[in-house]
This record gives sequence, structure tokens and C-alpha cells, in this order.
Amino acid sequence: MEKNYFRSNTQQSTCCQRHPSTETTVQLDNNDAVYFCPMCPEVSSATPESCPQCGMQLESTGLDPAFAIDPDTPLIDRELLSGILLLTPIFIFAMGPMLGLSVDTWLDARINQVLQLLFTSVLIITSGRSILIRGIKSLISGHLNMFTLITIGVTAAYIFSATATLLPDFFPEEFHDPRTSLVHSFFDACAMIIVLVLIGQTLENQARIKTGSELRSLLSLAPTTARLVTEHEEKDVPLSNIHPGDHLRVRPGETIPVDGTVLEGTSGVDESFITGESSPVVKNIRDEVIAGTQNGRGSFILVAEKTGSETLLARIIKLVGSAQRSRAPVQKMADTVAGVFIPIVLSIALTTFIAWLLLGSHPSLPYAIISSVSVLVIACPCAIGLATPMSIIVGIGRAAREGVLFKNAESLETLGQSKQIMIDKTGTMTAGHPTVTDVVLFGNQTEQEILSFAAAVEFKSEHPIATAICQASQKHNPAPLRKADSFLAIPGSGVEGTVAGKAIGIGNESFLKHQRISSRELVQFKQAAKPLRDNGKTISGVVIDHHLAALLAITDPVKPGARTAIHQLKRLGLAVTMLTGDHSDSAGVIARSVGIDHYKASLSPQEKHSFITELHAHGEQSVMVGDGVNDAPALAAATVGIAMGTGSDVAIETADVTLIRGDIQLLPYAIQLSRTTLSNIRQNLFLAFFYNVIGIPLAAGLLVPVFGSAWQATPIFAAAAMSLSSILVITNALRLRTVTICTDTNQPAL
Repeated sequence: MEKNYFRSNTQQSTCCQRHPSTETTVQLDNNDAVYFCPMCPEVSSATPESCPQCGMQLESTGLDPAFAIDPDTPLIDRELLSGILLLTPIFIFAMGPMLGLSVDTWLDARINQVLQLLFTSVLIITSGRSILIRGIKSLISGHLNMFTLITIGVTAAYIFSATATLLPDFFPEEFHDPRTSLVHSFFDACAMIIVLVLIGQTLENQARIKTGSELRSLLSLAPTTARLVTEHEEKDVPLSNIHPGDHLRVRPGETIPVDGTVLEGTSGVDESFITGESSPVVKNIRDEVIAGTQNGRGSFILVAEKTGSETLLARIIKLVGSAQRSRAPVQKMADTVAGVFIPIVLSIALTTFIAWLLLGSHPSLPYAIISSVSVLVIACPCAIGLATPMSIIVGIGRAAREGVLFKNAESLETLGQSKQIMIDKTGTMTAGHPTVTDVVLFGNQTEQEILSFAAAVEFKSEHPIATAICQASQKHNPAPLRKADSFLAIPGSGVEGTVAGKAIGIGNESFLKHQRISSRELVQFKQAAKPLRDNGKTISGVVIDHHLAALLAITDPVKPGARTAIHQLKRLGLAVTMLTGDHSDSAGVIARSVGIDHYKASLSPQEKHSFITELHAHGEQSVMVGDGVNDAPALAAATVGIAMGTGSDVAIETADVTLIRGDIQLLPYAIQLSRTTLSNIRQNLFLAFFYNVIGIPLAAGLLVPVFGSAWQATPIFAAAAMSLSSILVITNALRLRTVTICTDTNQPAL
């Protein structure tokens, strides 16, 4: 069957050799099951094949939980079972005398060796087939990898042993055992290497399945069917058949299948996976509901708005999966070493063979084969290749479970290295639920008229202050809001429009200066605003036909955990600066209340952006946290942009990290988790490199002249050590799932 592989960049760098590639990216539908390589994320396929570069089985990126199971696992299990059954007689025939079994008394030595040849041949053809096929493919394609080394080592040992068994006279007399007249063979080593590699793959697959547990837990939230309500009946239909506009019934205890709005009925809904709150949220008519959340005891009908890959749950799953497959900058070091690793190992193995052949004790050929095969088998490029991706997969999955979404691995690494952070005020430090507390009139209009004109314009804005003004107008006059004939938003300043033929403008002090009001009116505005700002209130002026008509004072309470979060950020060693478009008086009150020492006020979106770029010009990295449209330029410019999940879609799309619940206390958690993940990556790289630095010289026999033959690593020991190295790296990465993330210390948890 034709293999359909796709690569996303023109230069590959993995645990294998580097090879240029001219393939272009192929974009598949989000619902398609696409498979990727955890060690070579740029490689993907439409079918669950082996990676053409490193030989590892590809894993699924699909949203169907069924694809979470490694399709190669049943094959490995069958190969391992048959391998163990075939290895048992080989082990008895070859190692029996060492275990006290009198094999020679009931089995002729010549027949013994022939039986070992037969059993080993069957084992290689059955249990070792997939390993050798991957190794042969790697040699043909030039993408040398772990399977290349194993294939060369096993093949060399097998050919020597088969020749020694079938053509013993081919070897000089000194190669023959004086007691049996047979040439020593390595069938037990060939068989044991294959079985140990299969055991390692089995354990590794189990560990890798655990690394994706967080993503699969998200997948399990999505139901497979929905209760469709039509004019004549209600029926359960596959979720794939649901479209926007369909009416769906959600019964007690069911999982909500799509994003939508309640049309009829009421119920309490568990939104803990989004909000973190364990208490059910009461949903009434016109309230929004989210796919994957759990309905309580009530029943209601909703109208579907976002289905399939458009739901919030699907977008979270896609983002987490994409981030887990991305490469961190720290991977470059491993890639550099891995790019030349296989050729170096092959050179060392060849040098070892020649050195033992020329300098080893007589007969030197068996020792040369044992040592060179041991070098080939013990070398483990997979441990190096897996060191970073496994930690990234577990770390990003852990973050998603706690409500922190990383867009890619680079943002996770960079966030952990950050030294200073910039934070927006409204909706980030404050609750984002402002209310109008004071209305100061300057013209002939009444308070109700002012709020009515202001709400008509603000109705089209998504800013939290706009919501507060509209709610205040509705409170004074429940009648439907007026409609603005025109609307223009000036991010970071205000809004303007036309209502009933009148030019209306609502905004901050700098906005009023551009509304051509008189200097006398501007002075009046400042005098009225000063005492209100001293109490931390945000001030907006209302201008009608270029005359100051009123002043609106809005208060937005500080989030309950804001002060604690700032304290933790400082404990983590970060310098915190608040950036806001609000007046310096109001900004100062908020900054002091949460413990922020440095703040910049009255900033436009462009000025926030400039502040970030100036830091970069001085060679400093920056983290920007915001929630609104006016924060988008700064979020995009920052080294790492962090958006509150309760903010605008523009901010979330622009940011590198999203705090799903909009909880500011997740910020120090995300930073410390990033640092802990980086620490875990460094540990894995150390383990991988240290293993190879110690293992390869040991296998080459460099310690034999000093400590004796007891320090000669056999191929069997080499195979066990090679499998153990990858398992050790994955097991260390899995510790990220359970380690306690402490935000009151500057030290990572690992």
C-alpha cells in the first residue's frame, strides 16, 4: 500500500541523521485522523505507519478517542509472545551448562548448535521481522536510526553464527573449541537482543500512552450522539449530523454535545473543566452552554451554534495536541548531536572491530564481533530524541488539565525563562465586571437620557466598560436600547457614533481632547474626575455634538486572587509592571492595592506595543498579559503573550498562552510549571547523553585492559541497557504528571 507521508519543513532534524526534504506541507481536514511521530513532529501520515526517519510508530492527532490506542501495540505484543516462546529453548541450549543443566549428556553439541540456528532463524523471521524491516528501510532511505544499529548488529552476529554452524571448516583451527570441535556462535545474543528490544518497545508504548492521558481525558468529555428535536419527533443522532441552528434536548445527567444557547428550560451545569468551579452554574433562557460540560438534574432545549471542530472543547483539544507536537528551542542541541550520532556510532563500532581484531587476545575475531555488536546495540539515539518531546507532551497536557493552554512548545520554554512581566488592568487584574457608580451631568440632559445615548453607541462594543454602561441604561429604563446609525471604536480611547442625528462620543480624557470640546469643559471634567479617580474609579466622558454632557464613573473590583498572584510572581523572581490605558490616579490605586510597584498609565494600544518593542531593543524578553482587543498589539509583540480566557477572541487568537478560566492565579502556576518542565527536559538530556557516554565505551571494551574481562559488555547486556535508557527518559517525563507545582519558591519542582 502506498505510504502517504507529509513533512512541514525543508530541513529535517531528528534523532536520526539530517536529510534535506523538498516535500511541501499538506493540510488535511481537522476531522481526519492524521498520524505524527513524537520524535520527528514534522513527519505526518494519513495512515498509521512507521516514521520513515526514526522508525517509531506514528501516533494519532485525530479527535476520535479510538485513535488514542497505538495501532502497533497488538503487533508488538504478538511478536514479544512468540519471541519469548522461541527464546526459551535457545536459552536452554546455549546457557544450560552455566545454569547446571547437563545439556551435553542428552544432546549432541553439533545438533545443539543446529537447533539454535533453526530456532533463531524462526525467531528473527517472526518476532524480529518488524525490527529488521525498519532497519532495512532506514538503510535504503538513508535515514539511519536505532533500528539501523540493531539490524546491523543482529545481522552480523547471525551471519557469523550461521556460517560457523553450516561451514565450520571455513574458520581456522584456532577458532574451534578443542572439546567439541565447533566454532563458537552467538545465536543466544541475536535472539535475546530482539526479545529485549520488543520488551523495551512494549514498556515504552505503555509509558507513552500515559503521557497523553490528559489529552485523552479531554477527548472523553465529548459525547458521540445528541438528542435532535424536530417538529414531529425527538431522536438520538450521531454528533457529526448536528449543524448550527439545530434544536437539541439535553436530559438530566447528560453531557452537552455542542456550544449553543438555551432556548427552553433551566438547569444547573457543571462547567468545572472550563471555570474550575465545582458548583453548578444555573442556566436559563438565552444563557450560553459549552460542549463537554455536564448537565445537572434539569432538562432544557438548546439551539446549536458551534459544532464539530468549532466548539470550544474541540479547539482546546486541537490546540493542546498541536502544542504537544511542536518543538522547543532546547531541542536544537539534541538535534545537533543526533544529526551525527548514527555515523559516529557506526565509526566507533568499525574501529572497535578492527582494534579487537588486531590487538585482542587469541582468537580475536569472536571478541571483535561481540564488542562491535555491543556498541551497535547499546547506542540509543531514541533516548536523546525522546528527551525533549516526552517532557513537552506531559508538561503541556498537565497545563491543559489545570486550565493553561500553550500554543506551542517554544512559548512554554520561553515563559519559564522570563524575568519580567507586563500586566493589563481591566479584565486582567480586575474582575472585568464593571458597574456605573456615578453620573455627573454638565448639560441639560437627564441621567436617563445620557445613559440612553451612551448605551446606544456602546452596545456595539465588546469592552467591559461598554457592558457596564448598557446595563446601567437598562436598569434606569428597561425599554429596548436605541440604535446607533454609525459606530467607530478607537481602541484604548473610546467610541463614537450617531444616534438620532446627534454625534455621540464616550471615552477617556485623551479621547475628549480630540472631540473638540472647549478648554473650559475640559477643566470641568478634570475637576469632577479627580476625587473619583482617587477612589480607583475609571472615568469616561460623554460628549454630545462636541459639548461635554456628562461624566460616568465606573468601578471594577480587583479579582480576589490578584494580590496573592502578584506576591507569588515576585517570589518567583519576576519584575511586574502594570500597563493600562486608564488615568494614572485610578491606575495607581489599583496597583497599590495588589502590590504592584511599577505601572504605566494612559497608554494607547500603540504605546503598549512600543513599550514592549523598546524592551526587545535592549535585548530583554517580555511577557504580556491582557484580555481585550486593545491588548492585542502588545500581546503579539511580546516574547510570550498571555490572554485571559474570559477576554476577547482577538486577544486569545493573538496570544501564545491562554488562561482558560481567566484566573490571574493561574499565571504564577503556568510560569512555575514551565520552569519545572524545562528542568525535567534538562534531566532527560543529561540521562540520555550520560547513558551513551558511559555505555558506548563500556560496550567497546575500553575498560577490559584495566579491569579485566568482567567489564566486557555482552550484546545481551547492551540490548537490555538500550531498552532501559528510553524507558528511563519516559518515566522521568511522566513525573511531571504528579509533581507538586509550588508557586512560593523560585526553584522548579523537579
